[in-house]
Amino acid sequence: MGSSAVVVGGGIGGLAAAIGLRRIGWDVTVVERAPVLDDAGAGISLHANGIRALDALGVGAAVRAAARPQYLGGTRTPDGGRLARMDGAALERELGTPIVGIPRAALHRVLREALPPESLLIGAEVTSVDRSDPARVRVPVGETRLEADLVVAADGINSRLRSQLFPGHPGPAYSGSTVLRAITEHPVELRTDFELTWGPGAEFGHIAFTDGRAEWHAVLNSPAGVRFPDPLAELRRRFADWHDPIPALLDATRPEAVLHRDINELVTPLPTYAVGRIALLGDAAHAMTPNLGQGACQALEDAATLAAALAAEPRVEAALTRYDAERRPRSQSVARAARQAGRMGQQLTHPLAIALRNTALRLAPSRATVRTVLRHADWTPPRLH
Repeated sequence: MGSSAVVVGGGIGGLAAAIGLRRIGWDVTVVERAPVLDDAGAGISLHANGIRALDALGVGAAVRAAARPQYLGGTRTPDGGRLARMDGAALERELGTPIVGIPRAALHRVLREALPPESLLIGAEVTSVDRSDPARVRVPVGETRLEADLVVAADGINSRLRSQLFPGHPGPAYSGSTVLRAITEHPVELRTDFELTWGPGAEFGHIAFTDGRAEWHAVLNSPAGVRFPDPLAELRRRFADWHDPIPALLDATRPEAVLHRDINELVTPLPTYAVGRIALLGDAAHAMTPNLGQGACQALEDAATLAAALAAEPRVEAALTRYDAERRPRSQSVARAARQAGRMGQQLTHPLAIALRNTALRLAPSRATVRTVLRHADWTPPRLH
């Protein structure tokens, strides 16, 4: 009888973990509480480390085919002045791939299609696991009970399994920023593939897709829980005097397409990503702010590393110890760097601090921007034997 796993959570990390486990011969069931596996209102940038993880999982080519390379872009001020240039061609020379932009729904679809439909249990919820038997984990799902050699907790930032495993952990904390985002209804004429604009306590950015549409996001310093009666009207007001194509992006968006959520993160790092036969993965393990564009990439790294560890180690507990040792230091370091990037970027409000930062960015050689990306994106996945 082969090894079996239950993956709790059908997001990017959970689906990727399931693909990796199936590649090494495991029987896998993915349990997702949402009735539809989708994230239709958002887009994502994938750096080389995420693409390499997808290659290791066997789905890199399919993702590339659905993604748009980000060659032209950078960071600007609200009046359109350039702070830093993002050289996608230089990144491609260094890493073999530029950063790519893809709708989350398209990435979800590629990952879903790599799994047999019968392995996906949609619209079902897992709130706890039974660890009383050291040799098996029992997972109650509605009226049924799944048994597995391994459970992967990929149930997101508000992970119930993390709360069960670490009852003393404070859980996610509010970052001080909230984000509104949408995908435009129709193509928009853009001069860049990717762009960020930093103003006092606010950021506006876009990612262009292969079909000419774009995802935009607006990040605002804000108390937690604030919501607007008309989000699009509020953004038009807030960004009324910011440079093109910001007004055009907002004008190309349907009001009902705008998603709004507060940015939370795990500020208190977990002491381990492995408890017995349970592995924590993705946001359940290391939810971070989006300032480096590394959240999904780190989850994909987790998935590839977990599969490789289980392929190399015959005992599940030994494999999870190896997974924890390889993933926890790196992902927690990236999370700290993302938090710091937010503090030095969109969250700055003091005019003098903003002026100093902007001057430093303008004076920095373009190679410095490439080095900043390389620091986190230059990662090589372990081999899946």
